[in-house]
Amino acid sequence: MEISVVIPTHNRRERVQDAVRTVQAQTLAPLEIIVVDDGSTDGTADVLGDEFPGVCVIRQANAGVSAARNAGIAAARGEWIAFLDSDDTWLPEKLARQRDCLQADPTLRVCHTDEIWIRNGCRVNPGRRHAKPAGRIFLDCLPLCCVSPSAILLHREVFDAVGVFDPALPACEDYDLWLRIFQRYHAGLVTESCVIKQGGHADQLSRRFWGMDRFRVQALDKLLRGTQLTPNERSAVVDTLHAKCRILLQGMQRRGKVAEAARYRDIMAAWPLSHGTAESGC
Repeated sequence: MEISVVIPTHNRRERVQDAVRTVQAQTLAPLEIIVVDDGSTDGTADVLGDEFPGVCVIRQANAGVSAARNAGIAAARGEWIAFLDSDDTWLPEKLARQRDCLQADPTLRVCHTDEIWIRNGCRVNPGRRHAKPAGRIFLDCLPLCCVSPSAILLHREVFDAVGVFDPALPACEDYDLWLRIFQRYHAGLVTESCVIKQGGHADQLSRRFWGMDRFRVQALDKLLRGTQLTPNERSAVVDTLHAKCRILLQGMQRRGKVAEAARYRDIMAAWPLSHGTAESGC
């Protein structure tokens, strides 16, 4: 199994070195490690070149995590592609466990693992809604992003079928791609925690934007416009879109953001609920 590991990074000179070391420590060695330096100004690329001469480092002007991952996908030579965010790390058996899962069911083209959460240096327990699903997980992916980029391993044919990360989304770009993927593909799952996800630090992507559901609504709207869904899937997507729009509208109405609120009312009107009874106040 030839695996390319893609690590996007921006101004995380120290953290990305830790990430690379955990890939090099895998019991199943990947074909290659590709670090995409997304316009760092802290000398990341130079340090990586000095410390890890066997790692492929791609430099690009700052264009965001989606563009960085896409550059890594384009450069990858492996049949399988794994991602690792530069603030996360892997346990040594991560790739080996995924290989075993995929070999047990050769029809699978996607596999992810459970994970350990560390926030501000302390381990925290994920809530029940964050439990990792397996199989036909499209509906599980609608409420929130239930698959971590650092935990996923995909066959490159998946990208040929559904496309890559959307650079137009500054956040929730993984949510958008997972919906497109899992509408077509089943998910394999390694129930063992193989990824350590670090949270709480200042440059964490999810902390840069308010109202993350704005980007999820954008992804759901795009999905409805561009993907052939079953009637049940379409109904579930519309219900989720309305629920997220209602949350956003409540906040915008409190803050007097009239134009923004009107935009979300227009989105809801474009995709009416199947039972035709949207809640009041929307």
